[in-house]
Order: sequence, then C-alpha cells, then structure tokens
Amino acid sequence: MRKKLWIGLMVMALMVPLGIIVPERFGAAGAWGEWSAETLNQMLGYLPEGLRHYTDLWKAPIGDYSVVPYSTNLFVKSLSYIASGLIGAALAGLGIFIISRSAARPEKNEK
Repeated sequence: MRKKLWIGLMVMALMVPLGIIVPERFGAAGAWGEWSAETLNQMLGYLPEGLRHYTDLWKAPIGDYSVVPYSTNLFVKSLSYIASGLIGAALAGLGIFIISRSAARPEKNEK
C-alpha cells in the first residue's frame, strides 16, 4: 500500500509542469484561482478591499513555483516546477513524520 502511495505522489509531482505547458502551448489561461491581484482587477474591473489589504501579507518561499526565476525555457521551467513540487512534498512528508512520531510516543508517568 505504501509503495502505491509513493508511486502516486511521484506521478502527481511529474504532472505538475502541465500547469505551465498547457497555457503556453495552447494559449489557455492560467490555473483557476491562481490569479494575481492585477489579473483579478482586470477580470472584475475592481480589486476587493480585503484582497487589496492582504495582498502583500504572504510571500511564497518559492515564488511562481520556480527554483530558477525568470527562465523562459519551457524545459527549465518544467524541471523547476517538478523540483518545487518535490521540495514541497518532502517538507510536508517530513512535517507529517515528525508530528506522527511525537504523537505516537507514549507519555512517561512521573512518580
């Protein structure tokens, strides 16, 4: 069961570049809901006040899922997306591992 889970996670990580390949090759729009404040302003004709207020609150550690920023090469972008996905999956897995190990540890009774 665990082997199938890891294979599934790897397949999903390898599919991540589809998010940049499809829009670039077929002229499709970006992923639904991943709009910048500027794009949302263009789409709606205004920017909601809450979004305007919180738009700079969080900056992603790996902006635009790119380990190699400002690359125009589709192959390099794809590898960068895969690396970003694997880094994120590894960090999430590490976090889950640490939490599960600490939660499974029996408490010591003090006498």
